[in-house]
Amino acid sequence: MKVIIADQQPVYRDGLKHNLAKLNSQTTFFDASSTEQIKDILSRNNDINLILTDVDILRPDWESKIRELFSNFYVPKIGLMSEKQNMLDYQKAQHIGLCCYLPKNVESDELQQAFNTVLNGKNYYPHIIKTAQLINDNDKKLTNRQFEVLKYLAQGLSNKQIAYHMNVSEATVKLHINALLRAIDATNRTQAVVKSQKLGLI
Repeated sequence: MKVIIADQQPVYRDGLKHNLAKLNSQTTFFDASSTEQIKDILSRNNDINLILTDVDILRPDWESKIRELFSNFYVPKIGLMSEKQNMLDYQKAQHIGLCCYLPKNVESDELQQAFNTVLNGKNYYPHIIKTAQLINDNDKKLTNRQFEVLKYLAQGLSNKQIAYHMNVSEATVKLHINALLRAIDATNRTQAVVKSQKLGLI
């Protein structure tokens, strides 16, 4: 088993290798901190099984760089890691057939579960991302007004301040907030902001 770990932080790469080695002690790891280093490793090794890369080192157009890797090298599986879970990135990752899309703060047990899933030929996406997909894809989709309210909540504004900015009554703001809480299954405004940030909605 040969795996490329691509991230700008050596400490993070070492931690990731340590966790993955627990599942397969025969794994050989290659370190990379840029797209060019990934390409260099692939050019010298035609039997890489998996690439796990931080999405930020592939930006600004990470999708094109991933497609380039698939086109120019033999790479069975590529997975993304990210500081923030962004719905657009998530959708692109699924569309181009990436094996996983992991938050970088994932717990070691979930990381190992993800790795096992990928090794067994399946794709792995965390529950929080699946929840975000449901919010965006079904009848719980947020309205423009709810997104606007969410933005003001994240700024710490009161209902009165939000009403002023939106040019509506405080009663209307309360209705928008209640609808927002139901849509993302949150119990209060603080939880709504925290959960929305994790879901990549704001």
